[in-house]
This record gives sequence, structure tokens and C-alpha cells, in this order.
Amino acid sequence: YAYWVTKNYREGYGTFAVNGILFNHESPRRGETFVTRKITRAVARIKAGLEDHVYLGNLDAVRDWGYAPEYVEGMWRMLQADEPDDFVLATGGNFTVRDFVVTAFEHAGLDWEKHVRFDERYLRPTEVDALIGDASKAEAKLGWKASVQTDELARIMVDADIAALEHEGRPWYDQVGLEGWPKVGNPGITGV
Repeated sequence: YAYWVTKNYREGYGTFAVNGILFNHESPRRGETFVTRKITRAVARIKAGLEDHVYLGNLDAVRDWGYAPEYVEGMWRMLQADEPDDFVLATGGNFTVRDFVVTAFEHAGLDWEKHVRFDERYLRPTEVDALIGDASKAEAKLGWKASVQTDELARIMVDADIAALEHEGRPWYDQVGLEGWPKVGNPGITGV
């Protein structure tokens, strides 16, 4: 509905309205129930000795996973276009859940086969075997192309979850300093 109402207003009323059709876009901020984050969080916890296993469903599902910050740039570029249109943002990659698992565990120096368990509760009754996007129009008209592929994305997310686990349990004011915020006790900051 949102897609068609956007086209309707664009074509019927001359409104500058674009549809962004974004394939899976992930980051360390992804919710923990989504498979990518479930995997990378489990890798961090297994590496730290807090867990032994992660339970997953279909490891053969093929997905096109990209890096969310790049997709935000793509959305911004859509809004800067001379003419409104509809654009797909995707990497064009075709990684299986198993590929993501292998990359994530290997990045942490772990053998995935020792830690991944199958659980049929995670099978989807209406599973789509492969979801792969074609962002060639976004590249041609917007100059947008994903540069972070799924294997690099898995490593980024594993590193972030390992770092987050290292900070877990510490008060928020002891964690400040990430991404440019001042650390507690910084002599240049008063009242902290």
C-alpha cells in the first residue's frame, strides 16, 4: 500500500515522492531477535565463555545483507535526485545464513560446527528460499553502490558485539567516550 500510494501521489499530484525498496540492512544496532544479530551476539558470548550454543533454523536461506549506514546514504541520495523515482537498495550478494555463521565464528577464532544447533522452532512456514536485490538503477541514477558486503558486515557486527560485551555491566557514564563523547574525568569537561 505504501509503495502504491507513494506512486499515486507522485504521478497524480506531482509530489516529490520516492519509494526506497531496501533489502536487509543490518548493523550492530539491529535487534537481537534478527538472525544476523542473534548470531553475532552469540559469537561474542560464546567467545567470552558465557554461552556454549546458538540455536538456528534454516541455514540454507539466501539473503542480500547490506550495511545500514550505506543504506541511509542511499535514502538521502533518493531525496536529492532531480526527478522522483523508485529505487532498490541492495548489495546484489547472495549469502546463506550458513555463510554468515561461518564468517562470524571464524572471525572470532571459533569453530561454528561446535556451537551451532538446529531448532525447528526457527523454521518459517512461508520461507522464501532467496531474496536478492538489484540496485543497478540506484547506481546508474544516484551513484549509489554498496561497498560493504555481507562477509565484512558479519565481521563489523561481531567486533561490535564483542566490544559491547566488554562494556556490559559497567555504568553508562563509564562507557561514554565511544564515538567522540568525553570520557569521565576528562580534565576539559567540568561537572562530569
